[in-house]
Amino acid sequence: MFRTVWLCTVLAGGLLCAANHPVTAAADDAVSDGLQAGSAAVVITPPQPMWMAGYASRNKPAEGTLQDLYAKALAVEDATGNRAVIITCDLIGIPRALRERLEATLHEKYALPPESLLLNASHTHSGPELRARKAAVYELGADRIRQAEDYQRFLIDRLVDLVDRALDGLAPATLTYQKARCGFAMNRRLPTDSGYRNSPNPEGPVDHDVPVLTVRDAEGTLKTILFGYACHNTTLGIYQFNGDYAGYAQEYLEAAHPGVTAMFMLGCGGDQNPYPRRTVELAQQHGRTLANAVEAALETPPHNVSGPLRTAMEQVTLQFAEPASREELQKQQEDGNKYVRRHATLLLDELDRTGTIRTEYEYPVQAIAFGDDLLMYALAGETVVDYSLKLKRQHAGENVWVAGYSNDVFGYVPSLRVLREGGYEGGGAFVYTAFPGPFDETVEERITAGLDAVTSRVWSSASTTSSGR
Repeated sequence: MFRTVWLCTVLAGGLLCAANHPVTAAADDAVSDGLQAGSAAVVITPPQPMWMAGYASRNKPAEGTLQDLYAKALAVEDATGNRAVIITCDLIGIPRALRERLEATLHEKYALPPESLLLNASHTHSGPELRARKAAVYELGADRIRQAEDYQRFLIDRLVDLVDRALDGLAPATLTYQKARCGFAMNRRLPTDSGYRNSPNPEGPVDHDVPVLTVRDAEGTLKTILFGYACHNTTLGIYQFNGDYAGYAQEYLEAAHPGVTAMFMLGCGGDQNPYPRRTVELAQQHGRTLANAVEAALETPPHNVSGPLRTAMEQVTLQFAEPASREELQKQQEDGNKYVRRHATLLLDELDRTGTIRTEYEYPVQAIAFGDDLLMYALAGETVVDYSLKLKRQHAGENVWVAGYSNDVFGYVPSLRVLREGGYEGGGAFVYTAFPGPFDETVEERITAGLDAVTSRVWSSASTTSSGR
């Protein structure tokens, strides 16, 4: 069903795959296939001090900027006008409301279908708290909630302009896929006698793949590098805005390749941490390590990526486990943990307001197929690594890219294994949200069914995209 195209051009006994050399003859075919691409970048560092996202222990706003935050876009169009737009952001997550507003604007402006828009967050814990709901959960006050809402409006304007420039820059292009490996991520779910603890677990599952999609213009000049890795962006917890290791990796790649837009797309790193952590020097070191992995990928035989483009998105209904009763929630309001008390109060408020506590969550899964050459999946939420490992086993021998933290980052998404093991990613983190949690034991089965559905649609004979012209 999915045919991998292996491209390996040998000149004078040597492999021609250096990043800034002319493209190979086989890769030139991608230009003749009619693919066009354009990319752009924009600074999204808050214009004023803001509360920072990611750590509940923070007790004051940011105190400056160590490194600017960016949003970047890659737009690709095939010979029939089908488009895909991939946006990466140095942010904690993508609120659903933000995606919906951007989706509606781009559909009105360009007739871009919802399934052709992919938003991914790097999950840096050194960015702004743009989630108004989270600000409310943390009881940060009305001024902080307004600040989050104001920043979202600022961000929407920047993202629309970003996509405008990426689409305006569409030009004949050659796309190639390569990959390497990087080793600083480690599973963070350590089994102990008292349950799973957030600590390095060298025996736990990891996904060390570094997928790389390159874009070159008709003259063979490297223009864009989209790369990924499955690891929390949590080296740092300081009071200065920065992109953490992913921000440094992008910075180093752009310095090494002047004129190139380097974009980071986070994988299924929900249960993965960078180790060691806690200093700027370590964030820079991890960024350099990841950038070196990308450079290594650029020296491997490139796989030609051609059209047509096909995209699909499915809303999967996930089921929460049976929520606590009113009596149980009232007991939790007396708990010694303030977050447990606050969570119980939020659920009791929902029960009083609506007569019930929600039992379902609409969860988006997305697929983008570049011809038969590359299949890209985008999963919502803080997806654990089991999902990417499972998809790669299912598509063994094929070029498959799996991103988490896409389109709607609302909380953790466990596999059945992690759910049954429990702990923070298994359901404990829901105490920091307004959702009941945990999910019930059908969570992985339902997501897998959604992935099967979008896979079937992107490999159907009729494209699921429209021209957008």
